[in-house]
Amino acid sequence: MMKEPGPDHPITVRPAGKRVRVVLGGAIVAETDAALRLEENLYPPVFYIPRADIEMDLLAPSPKRTHCPYKGEASYFTVSGHGIEARDAAWSYETPYPALKEIEGLVAFDRAKVDAIEELS
Repeated sequence: MMKEPGPDHPITVRPAGKRVRVVLGGAIVAETDAALRLEENLYPPVFYIPRADIEMDLLAPSPKRTHCPYKGEASYFTVSGHGIEARDAAWSYETPYPALKEIEGLVAFDRAKVDAIEELS
C-alpha cells in the first residue's frame, strides 16, 4: 500500500550541499558533489548518490528486497572494498513511488555497514 509523506511522516529530499564520500576497507566506494540528502521523520539522514559517482564494480546485486510504504521496493547490493565485504550495505529504489521520484536509481549506503560516509567541505 502506497502512503504519501505528510505532517505525520515528513520526508524531504534536497541537494546535500557538500561533497559526500563513502569508504569501505580504505577504498573510496563513492564520491560526489551531486548527492541528495533524504530526511525521513525521526530517522537519521540518508545520502542518495548517482551511480556515475560510485565505483559500481565494487557493488554486487543482492537477493534482498524490502518495501517502504512511502518509497516503494528497495533492491540491495553487497559492497566490497580492499578485501572487506559488507552484505546488503547499499540499496536503491529503481521505481520509487511518485512522491519520491527524485531518488530513482540513486544508491544509498548503510552507515553501520561501511567504514565512513563523510561530508566534505
